[in-house]
Amino acid sequence: MSADGQDAAKFCADTVRSHDFVRYASTLFVNADQRRALLALYAFNVEISRVRDHITQPLPGEIRLRWWTDMLAGESRGGVEGNPVASELMLAIRHFDLPIEPLMRLVDEHEFDLYNDPMPTLAALEGYVTDTASALFALAARLAAAPSAEIEHLARHAGLAQGFAQVIAALPRDAARRQLFVPVQLLAKQGIGAEQIFAATQTPSVRAAVDQLMGEARHHLDTALALLSDVAPEARPIFLPLAMVRRDLVQMSRADSDPFAPHNPSRFHTLWTLWRASKSKTFKVG
Repeated sequence: MSADGQDAAKFCADTVRSHDFVRYASTLFVNADQRRALLALYAFNVEISRVRDHITQPLPGEIRLRWWTDMLAGESRGGVEGNPVASELMLAIRHFDLPIEPLMRLVDEHEFDLYNDPMPTLAALEGYVTDTASALFALAARLAAAPSAEIEHLARHAGLAQGFAQVIAALPRDAARRQLFVPVQLLAKQGIGAEQIFAATQTPSVRAAVDQLMGEARHHLDTALALLSDVAPEARPIFLPLAMVRRDLVQMSRADSDPFAPHNPSRFHTLWTLWRASKSKTFKVG
């Protein structure tokens, strides 16, 4: 690897370690030849999913996202060498023949993040998560095993479980900036609206809406874990983040858990949870 390549790879690793430690830690349990590409893919996801954190108005965010779609389409002005994440991602695309279309859909879907429009229905949230978290699982699995209908099916449920759990975990941040990913449909069933979420105060109705979304997450998690035995063994470590989803849902389901309290599991517990899972029959390669 050239010095520039080493710097770019290190930048991606540092980015994922800082902003998505669960996925970073999961790469410690895959083969070294897959790890660099995985970190490039996950660093790309960090760059896209955190655009909202760097802007105060939607337009600059749209410009940032458009740069990525142009780059993926081969239409960006200038090369990608100046952007370490882009250069590492393009290297992974070439080496593993990753499809461009789901990467572009992932970027497009995150345009929703730039605005404060509420997520209207559970079906809309499923569509958003399918093109983001589920797509990321499916793309990552291509680095370890040949694509298959079984892996795609697993990736969809894995992403929905993780994505729904992340919506719940992100409630404190989202409520503070008046952004609503919990579907309005679920709130309406409890006779409440967005303002009750933005107030960041737990009430029986708010808890009931959150619990319903948590139930959906558990359903998809149970399905994903059952499907792991149907896929190529070498693909299973890619789905190690599900072990953290399982742990997080247990923690967030406790009666004394406040959905508006920050949820920040320690890095030690993350590593411990993933290490134990990697030794289990569910995720073990051999």
